[in-house]
Amino acid sequence: MTSTNTVAYEGKRVTIIGLGREGIALARYLAGRGAKVTVTDIKDQSQLRSALDELAGLPIRYLLGRHPRETLDTDVIFVSPGVPKQIPLLREAQERGIELSSETKLFFSLCPAPIIGITGSSGKTTTTALVGEIMKAQGRRTFVGGNIGSPLINLVDQLKEEDSVVMELSSFQLAGLDQSPHIAALLNLSPNHLDRHESMDDYVAAKTNIIRFQGPDDHAILNADQPLTRELARLCRGQVALVSRERQVDAGAFLDKESVVILWKGETRTVCDVSEIKLLGPHNVDNVLAACAISAAAGAKTGAMRTVVTAFGGVEHRLELVAQIGGARYYDDSIATSPQRAIAALNSFADPIILLAGGREKHLPLEELAQLILAKVKALVLFGEVAPLLEQAVLQAHRAPRGKRLPIYHSADMREAVLAAAQLAEEGDVVLLSPACTSFDMYKDFAERGAHFQSLVRELEDSQQRTPACGR
Repeated sequence: MTSTNTVAYEGKRVTIIGLGREGIALARYLAGRGAKVTVTDIKDQSQLRSALDELAGLPIRYLLGRHPRETLDTDVIFVSPGVPKQIPLLREAQERGIELSSETKLFFSLCPAPIIGITGSSGKTTTTALVGEIMKAQGRRTFVGGNIGSPLINLVDQLKEEDSVVMELSSFQLAGLDQSPHIAALLNLSPNHLDRHESMDDYVAAKTNIIRFQGPDDHAILNADQPLTRELARLCRGQVALVSRERQVDAGAFLDKESVVILWKGETRTVCDVSEIKLLGPHNVDNVLAACAISAAAGAKTGAMRTVVTAFGGVEHRLELVAQIGGARYYDDSIATSPQRAIAALNSFADPIILLAGGREKHLPLEELAQLILAKVKALVLFGEVAPLLEQAVLQAHRAPRGKRLPIYHSADMREAVLAAAQLAEEGDVVLLSPACTSFDMYKDFAERGAHFQSLVRELEDSQQRTPACGR
């Protein structure tokens, strides 16, 4: 029995830091099993009203609006992914030797089914969704969660050994793990979340936990086209499969001319042609290859893979076509919260692009994005806290040899940005929301930002109005 078995928590003092979706799920689960639960959050009661309503009637003590020292009078602290590990309360907890845990760690200790875990700096949401759909097409009862959807601790009592559990895992969820999934995929690594991780090395170390604790019977799926991920094969104690758009691999998935091919247990099979993939962009070919290799390790057949990858239209807010207005297509890529994700979105189109970008920065390099904006973007509409920094990066790129002048517009909010883009758009253009930044300066999360963008575009579609673009 592990220390995180819920039987061991009956009567135990438990503190949960952060009342987001994972904190709510944990509080409900542990309070329902006899733990003495305290919840603390820097937000106050008025800001957390909906969360408190969800937990009404449960025997939970709340310490809100601050993190008082009395929260350290506990046996274990569960830390939500949104809570920085550098806060003084957690540093003191570590000094005192208090056990730190998380919803992810608890779920891993309780889940009876083998876990399929997927991480990476980009592409993990789409790949996770694809794998979930493939396993369903294979006839497996499948549960998808982790960094997307409902926290899986809500469903752990329903799970059976024969089920498929597919988890998207963020660096924050992986940082404290001491157990790896049975099937683990590391799609790619590039600078991300450096506003929260102490360094790139710290970020990579957290991501690498997805394979660090595997055993001989486990599977690791790695990107062969990126040296940083390919070199991690030396850490793997289980069976390694590779994914490549550039070369054939000994085991895994690769492109053979324009065909997606699986090579598994010495047998080579074609899944589909690239032209049959419904998802846009070369980065989504990578996601499809990864999903096929992961699914093969989980026992799926190529028929199930083909059924899904030729029909799957994508996840919400990821290059999602919202409307076509006046011959211009409007796409919601609000999930692009880093420069690398915005780069992938820009590379998905050959048409002239009006890019809507901005939000709160994550202290990531902007030079590559700025160069690509100059190469592919017809007009740039900026919003949010990071707008001056993005403009500076593009202006700096202008100074490079043969740099072109790019019209740049500033908007006070999303509504103004959409109206500015609408006036600039012509037939054949792509209006693309791909912010390259987090949403936290204006929105709760990327989904709320994307939903607002979509509602504004649909208003525009209904009214067919055009207003003057905002001046720079």
